[in-house]
Amino acid sequence: MSFKVLTAEVFHETNTFSRHKTDETAFRNRFFLMGEAALKERGDANTELAGFLDASQTYNWELTPVLSVNAGPSGRVTQAAFDWFCDPIVAKASDGNFDGVLLALHGAMVPDFCEDGEGELLRRIRQVIDRSIPIAITLDLHANVTHQMVEQADIIVSFKTYPHIDMRQIARQAGNILERTMLGTISPRTVMARVPMLEEVNGGRTDIGPMLDRIEKALAYEKEKDVFAVSINAGFASADISEVGPTVLVTGQGDFDAHQSFAQAIADDIWNKRDEVLNRYWSVEEAADYAAAFESKKGPLLIADYADNPGAGAYGDSTALLKALLAADIKNTCFGPIVDADVVKQLQQFAIGSVAKIALGGKTEPTFGGGPLVVNATLKLLSNGNFVGDGPMMANLKDSFGDLAVVRVGEIDIVVTTLARQMLDLQQFRAFGIEPEQKTIVAIKSMQHFRAAFEPIAGEVIICDSGALCTPQYDRLSYKNVARPIFPLNNVL
Repeated sequence: MSFKVLTAEVFHETNTFSRHKTDETAFRNRFFLMGEAALKERGDANTELAGFLDASQTYNWELTPVLSVNAGPSGRVTQAAFDWFCDPIVAKASDGNFDGVLLALHGAMVPDFCEDGEGELLRRIRQVIDRSIPIAITLDLHANVTHQMVEQADIIVSFKTYPHIDMRQIARQAGNILERTMLGTISPRTVMARVPMLEEVNGGRTDIGPMLDRIEKALAYEKEKDVFAVSINAGFASADISEVGPTVLVTGQGDFDAHQSFAQAIADDIWNKRDEVLNRYWSVEEAADYAAAFESKKGPLLIADYADNPGAGAYGDSTALLKALLAADIKNTCFGPIVDADVVKQLQQFAIGSVAKIALGGKTEPTFGGGPLVVNATLKLLSNGNFVGDGPMMANLKDSFGDLAVVRVGEIDIVVTTLARQMLDLQQFRAFGIEPEQKTIVAIKSMQHFRAAFEPIAGEVIICDSGALCTPQYDRLSYKNVARPIFPLNNVL
């Protein structure tokens, strides 16, 4: 028996504290691919769509990919943009007579007209298809899973790695469960446990720490009868919504009391270990002082600015760390990115090798991460900012910083970009003439994803809090919609 399956990819992680609304242009700046174009671009890489295609080929489905769309993490998604990518999916679901629906979602999208973008998309699809048609979804480990998502989707499978390197694998797992559901051999639904926290205290990192044991238990439980998927979601703290925070899901059938009990036990462990923070957050001055004395034959010192991570919706233009490194006269260093479209445009007028006086970065919201730095910069390179990844997360995938300049200030090579992108692939330096392995200090804007590609070349890694928008100092943010009490904003009994 061959089934007809509708599929789509819709990704956005919404930082509701960001001043930048996410409109259609923001999605087009990342990627917006229709049908066969999506398959060509993403169908043979470490993507969810590739995993869906694997399942389709295994089970001989008639697969209909509607679209793949993504915008860089930023502020609330406008209703116009939401309707723009939602309507084609709903229209195709309405007229396609499908046996199943398989969607790759992020799980932390917040439009400007509701708190739950993924739940709203699922609700609209459910309005036009019969309840008997199963919907399977994949989610990012940082999903803020809502009751509406659980109610509307029959099957939910989240990533189990952070850095995320299992996208294709998780998508295949969702496809396998969907096949059995369409055959009628299983009847899955999902139960959820939640704890009153903004996020798992270590952001769900799975390279070290308590998530390793939790994932091991999840994988063991997935081998039990009537258990098809266990998802441990760290949550996304930069979303000021009522259903923020960590959740544990079990997709299965049979003894749902047992499934709920298992989910709650993992959730309780997240709660009980809420004070076991793995990262030490260095101040920018501490990081610069350490960099000044750093010596290693094993590789560069990697300084990750956690707070200005564009991958969580920070602006990427914080100057606090760069200012401290310049003040400490740090040598043989690369730094990226500083997001400043105005400076990139200004530098188009200069010849390579010339010196320009620029006011760099810090223009969006100077109270988070510092204001502009006025510096004399030597222009080293101008580029359209396009690159192709080759690391564990981005191998063979195209992306772009938009128009870009590399400048040297003192002995620091700085990647200045038009678009905000998290640093998670070595090609984000190499494509623009910088070899990070040859530097003594490598300073990047990233939280955890950098570890997949950058940690193998590093002699040492330290984490810095520049005070930018994604600072772990949550009391600096004006939460209004989260359910209270919630950890760590206030005491929870």
